[in-house]
Amino acid sequence: MCYIKQGSEAVQHIFEVGAGLESQILGDYEIIGQLKLAVKFAKENRFVGAFTERLVNSVLQSTKVIKNKTALSGGTVSVSFAAVQFLKKNVCDIQNKNILLLGIGKIGKNTCKNLVDYLNTKRITLINRTEDKAKDLAKELDLNYASMDELSGYLRSSDIILVATNSDTPVISKSDLENFGTKIIIDLSIPYNVDKEAQDLQNVTLINVDELSKLKDETLQKRMAEIPAARSIIAEHKDEFLDWSNMRRNVPFIKAVKQKLHDMHSCELYLSCSSNYISNVTSPYPVNQIAIQKVIKNMAVKMRTQHQPGCSYIEAINDFITTHTN
Repeated sequence: MCYIKQGSEAVQHIFEVGAGLESQILGDYEIIGQLKLAVKFAKENRFVGAFTERLVNSVLQSTKVIKNKTALSGGTVSVSFAAVQFLKKNVCDIQNKNILLLGIGKIGKNTCKNLVDYLNTKRITLINRTEDKAKDLAKELDLNYASMDELSGYLRSSDIILVATNSDTPVISKSDLENFGTKIIIDLSIPYNVDKEAQDLQNVTLINVDELSKLKDETLQKRMAEIPAARSIIAEHKDEFLDWSNMRRNVPFIKAVKQKLHDMHSCELYLSCSSNYISNVTSPYPVNQIAIQKVIKNMAVKMRTQHQPGCSYIEAINDFITTHTN
């Protein structure tokens, strides 16, 4: 999908992307890391100016507030993460449990990383039909791996079994699990790759994708309810950024007015005309600087609120004359 956005619409879009409102999974902030890397690369190659840098910083600030003040990223939104959350809530002393992960495809890999990151355990054995994939991931995450030939033994010795295989028929049967201790089995496969009859065993708790999806759907509903709050935060930060951007456009004009006021003060005609009104000034230069700064500040405020640069120019000169002669 490709689209082009410009102006305020483009600014709104990057704020919503940063907040996770445009993510495939609502509230997913993974894009922020990608945005930071992209901007860092662009900045190193001198493609990022003051406007883009200020915009990205505003987006990051907005995202941080949304994270802290809303539940837009709370709860469980992927099946692989739902599996980990289920284990975290329902298994005590999980660091001392033996975990078997069968299948290292996309879902299996994500599940494995979530297990390591959120359960703080390394007692995980990986088994995959292509053994090298299991070996590579095990090496990356400092885990154990085994071959498919050893599956039977690991089914017996594992306390927790997660199945993320891609088979048309069950790869684990009821007989594989009988009389081998209490086990929690989470079947992440579609179609199911654990025989349904396994749930009849007293020692087995079998959880499938449908049950995990209920947790995910509930979370998405809660996240959707947070969208108005997130948009309100975005609007506040966007308005601040646009105010800055509008004032930035006036910088050359403000500099020109400032220079003109300096030139007026050094103009003999102006000095001769104003000398009749200036009294008790022993050091006109400091007074001049203070007067100019005061006038420029007032002009900037008027330009921001009234958006009348031409009128502001005339007013600035009048203000300077009045300030300097009073």
